[in-house]
Amino acid sequence: MRLKVVMLLLMVIWGVLSNQMSHANPAASVLNSATAQSTSQAKDTFGRDTPRGAVQGFMNAIRDDDAVLALNYLDGHYLSKTKATDVDVVEHFKRALDAGGRLDADLQISGETVGNLSDNLPSNIDKVGEIYLDNDEPIDILMVRHESDDGTVYWQFSAETLSVLPQITKSAPTLAQKMRLDKLSKYHAFGANVGDVVALVILVLGAYLCVYVLVWLFYWVTKLLYQSTTGKAYRVTPTVIMPLSLIIVAMFLPEIMLKAGVPVTLRSSFGRFKDIIAWGASAWLVLRLIDALFNRAEAISLKRNSPEQVSILSLIRKVAKALMLILAIIIILGSFGFDLTTGIAALGVGGLALAFGAQKTIENLIGSVVVVADRPVRVGDYCRFGNLEGTVIDIGIRSSRIRTLNRTVVTVPNGDFSSMQIENYATRDMFHFLHHLYITRDTDVDELGKMIHELPSFIDGHEYVNTEWTQVHIIELRQDCFVVQIRCYVDAKDVIEFYDKQSQLILDILNQVKNYAITHALPSQMMYLQKDKPQDKTKDEPIKIDENAL
Repeated sequence: MRLKVVMLLLMVIWGVLSNQMSHANPAASVLNSATAQSTSQAKDTFGRDTPRGAVQGFMNAIRDDDAVLALNYLDGHYLSKTKATDVDVVEHFKRALDAGGRLDADLQISGETVGNLSDNLPSNIDKVGEIYLDNDEPIDILMVRHESDDGTVYWQFSAETLSVLPQITKSAPTLAQKMRLDKLSKYHAFGANVGDVVALVILVLGAYLCVYVLVWLFYWVTKLLYQSTTGKAYRVTPTVIMPLSLIIVAMFLPEIMLKAGVPVTLRSSFGRFKDIIAWGASAWLVLRLIDALFNRAEAISLKRNSPEQVSILSLIRKVAKALMLILAIIIILGSFGFDLTTGIAALGVGGLALAFGAQKTIENLIGSVVVVADRPVRVGDYCRFGNLEGTVIDIGIRSSRIRTLNRTVVTVPNGDFSSMQIENYATRDMFHFLHHLYITRDTDVDELGKMIHELPSFIDGHEYVNTEWTQVHIIELRQDCFVVQIRCYVDAKDVIEFYDKQSQLILDILNQVKNYAITHALPSQMMYLQKDKPQDKTKDEPIKIDENAL
């Protein structure tokens, strides 16, 4: 089971990576390149083909302090009409974004050439964020789509957004300056100032430490209150504290970074890692909750003496955790910019391939669920299935094991076991007593009738017999005997006790039959002897010998 889950995970990752490599390397898709080039539009030189590409390009330009490059991402019609210099427009826009810009996450910004057509905006306009300054109304950050004379489509920050920005004459101090780490700004790492990066790391660690302490205190307070008010054990384990703290930090970190003065370029770059941390922590928390939930369910199953349910719960736990891990991997890969649809397609294809390759295994797994859910038998039950019978000693994930009367162990796949006609002897509430008396044909009929009428009363009054159904009658008239059937029900908790009571009941019935002038018939056979007479070639009369008399 674990090997199959690992294979499925590798298949999903390979599908995503191979698709991404084929997009990054044109040589990997030679067969489709000619068709794509003939049908697609010309690519923009600055990567402004989509709103997402335009936003990322502008962020890279201002991160490198390249105002000339950044101008290419601003509406050219606005730049030609404004009285401010081009460099001042770029600087003004950057200050506004640093002070209160909240750009959408990369995955929320459209990566299509036509933009987002479901945002109730004009088809050539896309919203990619908002700017909050003081107590003023938020300013929408809009992108506008243009088309050049040669048919190239490109996106730029719209004149509508640039024209309504308030004048910010002085940049607010950054977090690195507040922490007096601006001396490290002359060094760069990962495309950002080392001072800003160090300040952000300190901010994130401090925020996480504070949140962790608060969540830890909340956990122990709720635990004490719950135990004192209900008197029951607190089922939530401390293992959820760390992932829950990470999720809370990831939720509030964008606002914390904005208030602390982290530059928009660093906020934009760190947003992707923040999403990865959030999804990873969410998956971690769900896995912890799955473990806690199934541990509780397994404990209840053992308490109710249903050990067969533990195997099924273990199977469901593994499947749930595997699906959660696959979902988390796909989303995290999407946060890195990989195509999510490829991962989902690879998951579907991989699941289909595994389903065909492990069809019998899946059938047995479903059969085990049916056996546990329907409960035709339990561990310890004595049952008959097919042409075998024995005691069930284990109901596993793939198969069930039965110990036969010969003390051998038969392993039956659950797919077959669930479809068999199973007779469970352990669930019967009483045991059927069914035996026959064979009475000779020369027995007096009146004496036989007297026994048949009086014997049921004796059986009903026996301490081992209940009053469910007692019957004594002649069922067959043979050539050599009368066949009298005795039927009743005996109360017993198991077959061993029944056999003991049955033996005693048979002896008591035989002792009671002694009170009647009847004879038990034994198996008999008639033999005929003859002797030839040579002188007259005649035969003697046959002599009949009763072997019973011998």
